[in-house]
Amino acid sequence: MDWQGLRFDWNRLRGFLATAEEGSLSAAARALGMSQPTLGRQVAALEADLGLTLFERHGTGLQLTEAGLQLAEHARAMGEAAEHLSRVASGQQQQIAGHVTITASEIYAGWLLPQVLPQIRSAAPGLTIEVLASNAIRDLKRREADIALRNARPEQPDLIARKIAEDRGSFYATKAYLGALPPLKALPDLAAAEFIAFEDPGPHMSFLKGLGIPVTEANFPLISSSHLVHWEMTRAGLGIGVGPLGLGDADPRLRRALPDLEIPFPVWLVAHRELHSSRRIRLVFDLLAELIPPLLRSP
Repeated sequence: MDWQGLRFDWNRLRGFLATAEEGSLSAAARALGMSQPTLGRQVAALEADLGLTLFERHGTGLQLTEAGLQLAEHARAMGEAAEHLSRVASGQQQQIAGHVTITASEIYAGWLLPQVLPQIRSAAPGLTIEVLASNAIRDLKRREADIALRNARPEQPDLIARKIAEDRGSFYATKAYLGALPPLKALPDLAAAEFIAFEDPGPHMSFLKGLGIPVTEANFPLISSSHLVHWEMTRAGLGIGVGPLGLGDADPRLRRALPDLEIPFPVWLVAHRELHSSRRIRLVFDLLAELIPPLLRSP
């Protein structure tokens, strides 16, 4: 590398990139947590170092010059490299202490993880465990979470995924609700029931039709974007809900709509490739892989 040819302060390049991305000094200063005058001096100093005009001032904003556009492209690559370096450095931390974030669906976060967290806390009392209960897919690459518990294999090549179990689910309702329906002997008979849908009923409807249940929109009078609300509606006798066997079979208020119906679905444990080399992340990852599968078997 030509160290003598590097004629600028790399920290100033960070200020330039933030300004280019945010469109103004004031917005970039807020994003970087510094004062606008300080950032303005950094950008001006970078222009002086390079002998280039990077921005044209107009009104309350800034517009990149041709030279600025070319530099911004390389600066973004440097920013991505710096983010990658940060992940690698974090992954090399060897102390079994610090913060670990686990993301899981609301059902798994509220029912499954509390059963295994005592063992994890006992194994590593120096850890702080944060649980993000969300049905959305969290971005591990951007460190929204360290470990994810998912029911689908991730497609990103820089994520490490391990299939740790094959969970099973079924349709559940209260005894009173099922008793008010015509006899349920096979999947098509469930067309007489009302189902509690997740968010858009369309995918739920398609799933049921794929099982051979001829449902229509009229079969979905209740909708919720929350798995926990969905489950509580089921427990309140408002219709048929779906849940894992380990949760539904153990609930004294619920019965399977069809006793022999079990729907398999995979359980994946996911972590970022660099973070997977961290002792604290690896410890939690391995403990989850060990402790979760026995809990997913029907009682």
